[in-house]
Amino acid sequence: MSTFEDLGSLLLVRGADELEHAGGTLYVHLHRVAKRLTSLGASDTLRIAGLAHAAYGTDGFPTHLFDWQTERPVLEAVIGPEAELLVYRYGSCDRETTWRDLAEHRMVTDRFTGTTEELSNSELREFVDLTIVNELDVLDHAPDLTPKLRPFLQEQIPRWQSLASPAVLADAQRVLQLEPAVEEVS
Repeated sequence: MSTFEDLGSLLLVRGADELEHAGGTLYVHLHRVAKRLTSLGASDTLRIAGLAHAAYGTDGFPTHLFDWQTERPVLEAVIGPEAELLVYRYGSCDRETTWRDLAEHRMVTDRFTGTTEELSNSELREFVDLTIVNELDVLDHAPDLTPKLRPFLQEQIPRWQSLASPAVLADAQRVLQLEPAVEEVS
């Protein structure tokens, strides 16, 4: 069995297919996020993190499949330490204090512990790519959230253009009908 199959089975055991989420169940949403990341050329680590991104719940989806205090080793054993750390960062992110100024400060605030962590360039890229792809999937599958979510993303995504991978940024610009960033020539 592959890591994706093992994780998919574990998500089913944990009830991801029984939790309502945008466009069906959490299980379906997690698979759509992983598939979109795959289509955008994401690394294996990012793709597997996409499939598990809500394992500890999120600031926008508080229901969790794993307890962040006691079960991180369980998830890490299946997906590996790098993917698990990305899943933890994503789930623990305090969006209110992190998202707006992420490009300037490079800091993620942990909503569970109240601590902050400065991310490297590669860590920022993975975090932002996962965040954007997740939000685009919600936008695509939750029409009731569109009136609030679309304008928010249209404002937020340009702030992250220096952080996101080119493929994810282009996808977001297409979906949100944003103008591509123009690079200044000196």
